[in-house]
Amino acid sequence: MRSRFTIDDIAAARDAGAIDAAAFERLSQFLASQQAAAAAPSQAPRYDFVNLLWYAGALIVLGAMGMFSTTAFGLWGDKALLLTAIVYAVMFASAGAYLWRKRDRTPGGLLIACAVGMAPLAIFAVQSMFDVSPAGEARPYRDFYIWIKSSWLPMELGTIAAASIALIAFPFPFLVMIIAFSLWFMSMDLTPWLMGVEEFSWDQRATVSMYFGLAILAAAWLVDLKRWRDGDFAFWLHLFGLMAFWGGLTAQHSGDELGKALYCAINVALILLSLFLMRRAYAVFGAIGVTTYLGYLASSVFKDSILFPFALSGIGVLLIVFGLLFHRYGAAIGEAIGELLPAHLRGLRPAHARESE
Repeated sequence: MRSRFTIDDIAAARDAGAIDAAAFERLSQFLASQQAAAAAPSQAPRYDFVNLLWYAGALIVLGAMGMFSTTAFGLWGDKALLLTAIVYAVMFASAGAYLWRKRDRTPGGLLIACAVGMAPLAIFAVQSMFDVSPAGEARPYRDFYIWIKSSWLPMELGTIAAASIALIAFPFPFLVMIIAFSLWFMSMDLTPWLMGVEEFSWDQRATVSMYFGLAILAAAWLVDLKRWRDGDFAFWLHLFGLMAFWGGLTAQHSGDELGKALYCAINVALILLSLFLMRRAYAVFGAIGVTTYLGYLASSVFKDSILFPFALSGIGVLLIVFGLLFHRYGAAIGEAIGELLPAHLRGLRPAHARESE
């Protein structure tokens, strides 16, 4: 349990002779600075309606210049595509840097992310201009977001480099999402090249996605071990890692009943892991997975059982109750878990979870 001291406690320690006057002055100044910092407006993003609009706008821009670009856009010409990417990148980067200096970190950081999103388009245009087809054949730019090809690697590496440079200059957590997204693409494109195969089946994609998601979750956990002053950099890693892992896991053919029960057990473990990591996203994905398994039971195993709908309704109510308890008492539950865990396991919890102990 964390102890909190006031200026009166420090003064009492001085009067009792536990500390001298000089130490009292230093401690009182430090306490005053901490209280002032706590009273200052937080720069952490607040996911209210305004922030929703900002993020939605950035995602629309990135989608418009990427996976939602039309075939006609790709036929515009290599030089025109390169010029478009450069002009957009300069405009977004300039506006983003201006807002960042004005302390409007969220819209500024999102505009920087839009600038980074122009990197694959620019690299695609340069490769095409020098007759180095990014996909080994004539393909439109939008196919980068659809088809798995090892020759897309320069675009992925360039995007990762651009996002990393931007992250150093503008420590905005959403840039980590672009890096994770590009790494996911790279994992898909590298696998057939490393395996020496042309065709890449759906099951292979799901398997690669699942293991890549596990790697991203491990990286998120390592990032989470430290408290970052400039934002929650692990959030997007956790979210994207869960999407890749859970999506790949769900797409697997579980086979017999034991395999499907194992799938349910993994999702239950995700719910429990949410308490250890104090990350609600794990509980959300785990709950969806458990619901998916229960839906399978309802449609296949117990489809002729009269009592099963009632039992399933009870489980659904329990999930709602769990969500309510997590919302109201999540911090207290996390604190209790921290006190029960051995010291070596307690040190593996994220910084924000340890601080609540």
